Amino acid sequence: MHTRGPRRGAFGPRRANLLVLVVLLLCGAALPACAGPKKLIEMGWDEPDPAFMRAHIAEMEASPFDGCVYHLLYARPDSTTGNFTWEAWGRRAFTEEELRPGLEDLRATRFRRFRHNFLRFNGTPADLDWFDDYGAVLANARLAASIAQRGGSAGILFDPEPYKGNLFDYEKLRDASTRSWDEYAAQVRRRGREVMEAFQEGYPDLTVFLLFGYSTPWSQSESGKQPLAKGPYGLLAPFLDGMVEATRGKTRLVDGYELSYGVRDTARFTTAYHLMKRDVLPIVADSSRYAAVFSFGFAIWMDHDWRKNGWDPIHTERNYYSPSTFEALTRKALETADEYVWIYSETPRWWSDKGPHQLPPSYRRALSSAKAAAARRK
Repeated sequence: MHTRGPRRGAFGPRRANLLVLVVLLLCGAALPACAGPKKLIEMGWDEPDPAFMRAHIAEMEASPFDGCVYHLLYARPDSTTGNFTWEAWGRRAFTEEELRPGLEDLRATRFRRFRHNFLRFNGTPADLDWFDDYGAVLANARLAASIAQRGGSAGILFDPEPYKGNLFDYEKLRDASTRSWDEYAAQVRRRGREVMEAFQEGYPDLTVFLLFGYSTPWSQSESGKQPLAKGPYGLLAPFLDGMVEATRGKTRLVDGYELSYGVRDTARFTTAYHLMKRDVLPIVADSSRYAAVFSFGFAIWMDHDWRKNGWDPIHTERNYYSPSTFEALTRKALETADEYVWIYSETPRWWSDKGPHQLPPSYRRALSSAKAAAARRK
């Protein structure tokens, strides 16, 4: 929602500023979502399960992070191990008994500083269409959120990337030849509302951390020049419309802005923040509600595109992000974000059974320095 303040000459600077503040508060449109310290979240190929967190919490809390993304495992009848995170968006409804070991590990872990943890919930295997029975997906969403709450986590990390199926690409959906974009958009919005309601039934007032929100379909549409129906994530917009519509209480959503992977110019964080807050509004159904419930964050891929760029734990200045560049970017991201910045990595591991792997201490120091500098600036 765009608001226009009073003429400065009519009220004087102090009263004018006060009136603008009141208007913004009423609209829920312009104040940062978090007035407290900014948080660093870790996510990557070292993603733990609760058993690992329980065994290594001291090591994890010694890192610069405030929390991490984790997954839940379960035992199959054939004695192999399955991953709930990668199977929840499908036709099978899991039981609490299957996931109980993970919940027990979370509840037994002595979390002190490390409290901004998010249970990952992927849009996979996506082996069903939006018009199919979504009972299992909703039951799994409810169960995941309940475990996150009882395990002391901040909420759910929803990753919409179609690793296996296609959720949000209209032209690739099963009935695209017989159902219009408008029909699918209406159904997907309904599902977004239902999923959000299920999350909140399991965990009232939770945070749902999206790796990306409206920012991705907006960018794929070339800032509105192309129809959403042509983009791989076009249907993510109506899905988010449903989620926004269903939020209640203190529940909030985070756009983690995965599009900031690979950013090297610190000024781009400010541009990206305005994109999330203002530019995307043409594809947002309820802009005032969006402003009230969404928080805006950033992602930094520490070993960005390492297959092409490499990763050198010895000669760190050769890396895509040297430690000094990494520190400057993280600091600016923290200063600009409402609350969360997440660090993604693949080759370097912040934690493993044998400790950090291919992780030069200079990168750990860079995060600590960036966090301290951002806190002083605030």
